[in-house]
Amino acid sequence: MKSKSILWAVLLLAALVVLCGCGEKKPVLHIYTWSDYIDAGLVEQFERDNQCRVVIDTYDSNEAMYAKLKAGATGYDLLFPSTYMVKIMHSQGMLQQLDHAQIPNLANIDPAYMPLASDPTMSYSVPYTVSITCLGYLRSKVPDFEPTWAMFDRTEFKGRMTLLNDYRETIGVALKFLGYSLNTVNDEELAQARDVVLRWKKNIAKFDNEQYKNGLASGEFQLTHGYNGDLILVREENDDIGIAVPREGSQITFDDMVIPVDAPRPDLAHKMINFILEPQSAATLTESIMFLCPNLPSYELLAPETRADPVLFPPEEVIAKLETIEDLGEDNIKYTQIWDEIKAGE
Repeated sequence: MKSKSILWAVLLLAALVVLCGCGEKKPVLHIYTWSDYIDAGLVEQFERDNQCRVVIDTYDSNEAMYAKLKAGATGYDLLFPSTYMVKIMHSQGMLQQLDHAQIPNLANIDPAYMPLASDPTMSYSVPYTVSITCLGYLRSKVPDFEPTWAMFDRTEFKGRMTLLNDYRETIGVALKFLGYSLNTVNDEELAQARDVVLRWKKNIAKFDNEQYKNGLASGEFQLTHGYNGDLILVREENDDIGIAVPREGSQITFDDMVIPVDAPRPDLAHKMINFILEPQSAATLTESIMFLCPNLPSYELLAPETRADPVLFPPEEVIAKLETIEDLGEDNIKYTQIWDEIKAGE
């Protein structure tokens, strides 16, 4: 009996070793993206369908993601940078060409948005979401709100406002406020924009990319500069929140799906891109993160109130005043130098 017990114990241990070994051999898809930017249920579904694990790391700015990769970070299979950063990374040979044969759902991308995309043939990037930079405000605290960037000159809200901690976004809205292109390289126009942001800086609580949304919902902040999806989500928590695109115009931004040139599992990355482009996946994402996935057949799967939201689907007259942020090549340094002056200035 004792020998049989030992035999069974040995067999059980061997079985556990085999099972554990099989678990460890599951392929892993490593994603590097913005925080709270993919639906957890979709991730679980992808893991089940592909018998893999998905590991997600997050960043809070394109520049932080880029700096980490340039410093030598490796092992990522799928990234979600904004279009202007995609162009920089592509020009530096950091991205793989996409195999369209593995992504048949590319056909679902809304063609209306492709003229605004930096890679209209989707040879190395695929649109994930479209976002518009807006103003969020508390109706009860800002009863005389006007849809203009000039709201940041309102001293009565001093210490209760925030601007994005993103040099292209924030310098860009100052340029739009002045009537200039947010991609200008004109030194005089940029100097004027710097002075505007320095003036606004005296009135804001801080430059911030993350806490502004919860701060607005809680009432800590009364007016914020932020992304439409973030603001729509917190509006669901606090119906006192209003959202508007300023009349001077604003930014429209694509966040794209790209595969790094040294990705360990490009096969899984292609599968994830194709999975996200399924109409039901895209509709789920739009409803979950409230950034529009530009996936044409997914629109009919959205809730009627989502489809009717003018912040998510803006009218043509608003779209006409939107610009995409472009990579300015050697002139990018003009913006970083001005941002340094803004951060150091009083």
